[in-house]
Amino acid sequence: MKATSVIASLLSLRDDAQREVLMRFFKTGKGQYGEGDQFLGIRVPDTRIIAKASVEMPLDAIPTLLTSEWHEVRLCGFLILTYQMEKQCKKRIAATPEAIAQRDRIVQLYLEYADYANNWDLVDLSAPKIIGPWLLLPSGIPDKLAVMDALANSTVLWRQRIAMVSTWKTTQQGHPELAMRYAERLVNHPHDLMHKAVGWMLREVQKRGYNALFEAFLERHAATMPRTALRYAIEQLSPTQRSFWLNKT
Repeated sequence: MKATSVIASLLSLRDDAQREVLMRFFKTGKGQYGEGDQFLGIRVPDTRIIAKASVEMPLDAIPTLLTSEWHEVRLCGFLILTYQMEKQCKKRIAATPEAIAQRDRIVQLYLEYADYANNWDLVDLSAPKIIGPWLLLPSGIPDKLAVMDALANSTVLWRQRIAMVSTWKTTQQGHPELAMRYAERLVNHPHDLMHKAVGWMLREVQKRGYNALFEAFLERHAATMPRTALRYAIEQLSPTQRSFWLNKT
């Protein structure tokens, strides 16, 4: 399917009533984090249907979607990349030179257009499924850690969030060290959306049983880290444990 056909399909689903709801929910007002973003009012499952039907789209056509003024069109482009990445991660081909090269191309395209993933849903629905698997599988890009550090050290909120939430996948697969690396770096970020991302990834570390890492981090930071991040991190602990960390001095 061509990019123009995808856009036409999405435009045909426009729902002005839902559009108003989404523009409020994603904080598109003046001075808010999503200021100026434009929505069609399409629900994510409907966008996914179109993205799945477009999974064979050539990579060089996808930037037309990623640079759209419409939030859902950009989301569709990012979802197509996630489905393309999923295909290249299947066990029977994951180690082949062709799959390695294609994964690298997908990641490079994603990073080139990362600034268009300019709201938390665009990041959260793409980064763990694009950057996450790439970190775990063979690559022709020599220094993956440098790529991640560049994201975390960026002055762009969304690139920093990409670095943080990409570690969801690596923690799931037995590598919590990246989550801890970027939680340390971003724990005192000034934006609430990063507080939530840091706390969320810390919670995943705890859920996967890496309690020593989790507790050591909280010993260092619980007394001073943003309360939102801390509450997200300890959400699944017992009431007694939550009270202990919330009252840490």
